[in-house]
Amino acid sequence: MMMNSMKRLFSLPLLLVIILSFSTCKQLRAAYLLIPMDETQKNHLKAYGIAYWVLQKDIEVNWLLNYRGGSFIFQFEKQISEECTIRGVTCQVIADAQAAAIFAEIADPQVNMENVKLHKAPKIAVYSPKNKLPWDDAVTLVLSYAEIPYVLIYDEEIMTSALPLYDWLHLHHEDFTGQYGKFWAAYKNFPWYQEDVRLQEESAKRLGFAKVSQMKLAVAKKIREFVAGGGYLFSMCSAPDSYDVALSANGVDICDVMFDGDPPDGNAQSKLDYSQCFAFENFKISNNPYEYEISSIDVTETRPKNITRDNDFFSLFEFSAKWDPVPSMLCQDHEMLIHGFMGQTTAFNKKYVKSNVVILGENKSLNEARYIHGDFGKGTWTFLGGHDPEDYQHLVGDPPTNLNLHPNSPGYRLILNNILFPAAKKEKRKT
Repeated sequence: MMMNSMKRLFSLPLLLVIILSFSTCKQLRAAYLLIPMDETQKNHLKAYGIAYWVLQKDIEVNWLLNYRGGSFIFQFEKQISEECTIRGVTCQVIADAQAAAIFAEIADPQVNMENVKLHKAPKIAVYSPKNKLPWDDAVTLVLSYAEIPYVLIYDEEIMTSALPLYDWLHLHHEDFTGQYGKFWAAYKNFPWYQEDVRLQEESAKRLGFAKVSQMKLAVAKKIREFVAGGGYLFSMCSAPDSYDVALSANGVDICDVMFDGDPPDGNAQSKLDYSQCFAFENFKISNNPYEYEISSIDVTETRPKNITRDNDFFSLFEFSAKWDPVPSMLCQDHEMLIHGFMGQTTAFNKKYVKSNVVILGENKSLNEARYIHGDFGKGTWTFLGGHDPEDYQHLVGDPPTNLNLHPNSPGYRLILNNILFPAAKKEKRKT
């Protein structure tokens, strides 16, 4: 009799332990991990790297547009929480009921928020020369800092059909017109410039082109095919306007003798075909080899002289997250007023921007478009003016930016928005 009582005495607590353990495990499985992207986030840039890493694990990520700066939320896993700690990213474990309340708040039609599901980590390529040039690239800097993998490709890879292997392409600081960035006047006697010219000419010859400008045009067309087929293109600084200028000058010689061995077509301006361009129209090309400018699209030399580091800003537009999720994704940030930054192409003169282009960020008082986006075929392109969001006037030979000093950079966040954008389910903009 005593033995039976003892069994009952010990079996009841044991049963309770089992029930409580099962309940706790069930709650843990149902819990979510929230990565806030407002001012409470310790490292905004590495937070994108966490989101990308989670996608690599085939875990769906919810991008909460306009909720606490564009936060991320996904099913809790201890390994992910630990990785956030290792990388210095702020995260919060929240119960299933809390997550349900957040999703319900976002679904409210009266609230300018939306939940965009990210499904697959995009394969990323950066178009960049193999030789070392005396400047860095903001995109490769932030990809490395955020621990997001990418592959470097250049002209030969593109001309041998490597682009279909990737979802997203960034155009490094580049001159697609074949004028070597118009660096000739200032740097023609520098070894790095001479080496770049030699390598570009050798590459053009290997690929069967008589001139570097012809090779660059062919590369630009391949990139256009990539976008038309559903690819995502992002470019900064001199790449956006030089790309469109090259497409508009299809078959027209706009390069002077020091760039390609013969003088340019005297009627080149009148022969430009703006219908070939992604973003720009009615611009004027610069034929002066001593002018550090490709066309009138850029505003660097025409800005008021009183614009300085202290008063140079541009504002992001607030789009309807439910009706315009694409531009909303690209503008997610914890600040809507962004410090400006210069480059060979600092910003785009709005009078040359096509009417169907979506302006994501602008300096209205200066009539400058800083951040623009559009569709082409099945794909999209996004152009951002300026060279480095945390180095106001990055000069040739300057050291690269140390992003450990800028983990919450709102300007660099714009780049990383574009990195995650291809992971979203493709949605057509509602009208």
